Amino acid sequence: MAVSRRHVAKGAIAAAGTAVAMPAIAQSMPTINWRMTSSFPKSLDTIYQGGPSLAKFVSEMTDKKFNIQVFSAGELVPGLQALDAVQNGTVECCHTYPGYYIGKEASLIFDGSLPFGMTPRQHQAWLQFGGGRALMDEVYDKFNVVSIQAGNTGAQMAGWYRKEIKSVEDLKGLKMRIAGFGGRVLTKLGGVPQQIAGGDIYPALEKGTLDAVEFVNVYDDEKLGFYKVAPYCYGPFVMEMEASINLFINKTAWASLPPYYQAILRAAGAQADTEMIASYDAKNPKALASVLKNGAKLNFFPNDVLKALKTASEQVLDEEAAKNPLFAKILGNWRAFRSEIHRYHNIADARAEIVTYSLG
Repeated sequence: MAVSRRHVAKGAIAAAGTAVAMPAIAQSMPTINWRMTSSFPKSLDTIYQGGPSLAKFVSEMTDKKFNIQVFSAGELVPGLQALDAVQNGTVECCHTYPGYYIGKEASLIFDGSLPFGMTPRQHQAWLQFGGGRALMDEVYDKFNVVSIQAGNTGAQMAGWYRKEIKSVEDLKGLKMRIAGFGGRVLTKLGGVPQQIAGGDIYPALEKGTLDAVEFVNVYDDEKLGFYKVAPYCYGPFVMEMEASINLFINKTAWASLPPYYQAILRAAGAQADTEMIASYDAKNPKALASVLKNGAKLNFFPNDVLKALKTASEQVLDEEAAKNPLFAKILGNWRAFRSEIHRYHNIADARAEIVTYSLG
């Protein structure tokens, strides 16, 4: 079809209109400056980077009208007080792990990670299509915050151990740095969970005041050198099959935003979530090869240990549900969804990956 001058002129006018419209939209956007505190140090670059990445996306999508200044753990408030800082309005938002705050409300663990829980994909499926989002929003309402997924570490290691774990007996008296419900599970099997700062873990392992540590992923743990003093790395990584990292926003600050800024924050959170899990998935295999080359020993828990851990995990959940109606409400929904999706993924993804790997 011939292109007439009239068609060309119309196209030029439309393009000019678009060029004018975009700056006009940007000019109509209010300038907003927020502060975000992170629960993570800059040295853990991948998990920390979720915060700056989200802030960068928001700035770019608003033509630098909505700016979020990010502070690492300890710069404004201690890392484990990030939620408190958002609640009391010290900052508008924080980038953190929900499981850090189970002392305030145990139900937060469902949006963080649980032993024998779900993978990142399965967790997102539960939140978006399994009723999980509405249930978790009910929890977050208690804290006057809006929560947006903004990162995921993927499956975390089952730990670094100074000695081999050959039976359930080897867990008795074991002093282990392990957080959240994993610590409660260890206690049931006679272990002694410890809560100490990341910078204190290596010297504690070296001195023998700690026997083991469960921290993050191989990539982060290699940086901290755990394999040098606790060389036994254990799998499968069932104690934390994923760990969701969230953006918590003060509800008053959230309500003050125009709807399109709220939508931009949700989109930026989704991008940060995708970026973090992809980054870890790319880095962890290389880190595992590196630590094995440098003396780490990869082992797998015997079946009796795995069964004991799973049984203890379900007991811990039941005990919490018996005293916490909100926890019980979420647990019923979460367990039903977990059972259904695990059955499908066992048939589909898991078996396909095992077969593909075994065939070389």
